[in-house]
Amino acid sequence: MTSSLLTPRGRSRAGATAGGTAAGSTAPTRILNWRHPEVTSLLRQIDTAADAGKAAAPDRRTAHLRRAHRVIAAAVRPVYSVQDERPVSEVLRRGRGSCSQRLAVLEAVARSSGVATRVRGLLVDGAFWYPRFPRLHRIVPDQVLLAWPEFRLDAVSPTGHAAASWLTVSELFGTLDELSDGQGGFTNAGTETLFEALSRTAIDWDGVTLCPADGAACDLSAYVLADLGHFDSRDELFARHGQTLCRTARVLAEPVLGRRRAAGA
Repeated sequence: MTSSLLTPRGRSRAGATAGGTAAGSTAPTRILNWRHPEVTSLLRQIDTAADAGKAAAPDRRTAHLRRAHRVIAAAVRPVYSVQDERPVSEVLRRGRGSCSQRLAVLEAVARSSGVATRVRGLLVDGAFWYPRFPRLHRIVPDQVLLAWPEFRLDAVSPTGHAAASWLTVSELFGTLDELSDGQGGFTNAGTETLFEALSRTAIDWDGVTLCPADGAACDLSAYVLADLGHFDSRDELFARHGQTLCRTARVLAEPVLGRRRAAGA
């Protein structure tokens, strides 16, 4: 049994996918404040010009995002921070962050290079995080709000016209079937985090992957309680649906969890 006592009140998160198509954006936001000096310093580590993405081919943009992912994984230590709305610049200044915060850093890098981003809002069963808190199941929220990024990589269609193609962060390092081939799935146990795992295995929230029968599951669709649809930014998602924990719970939990290294049992 998980806990619903720590989650925000007065917000509706039930139901199927919430209609509407989000166009995404390259604009900075309060969370994705990519013009901040902390972010521009990170960009120098990644060795990219601020507008490199605007003229680059989709494959070069993808390579840039992969390189950024590796740099972020090394620069930002994984912890259990519960402040999903923390600005990217502050995450970099602290040098530590949750998977959600590290994904936000990746989005900020993409936007700074001219690649538009958006997020898909997923309500994930709190049981997915049980392996991380083996003795504390009762305080794990029953629903965790996950902002799953997508990157717009414009390409040319077979007819010669521009075509918008959204690449999910799940497929940043290959298609889901490619990533699931002999790699083993993600169990959310051990020292590997969701952020690192997406570089080597399929993170499949929709049940479309042909997972190896003898390996750990890469189909995580059973944990998805609701698909909230797409949003132009994670700022918009959190403004509409709140964060996973209520404000009081975040204030009390952050000093402890925000410094606890993310690792399994």
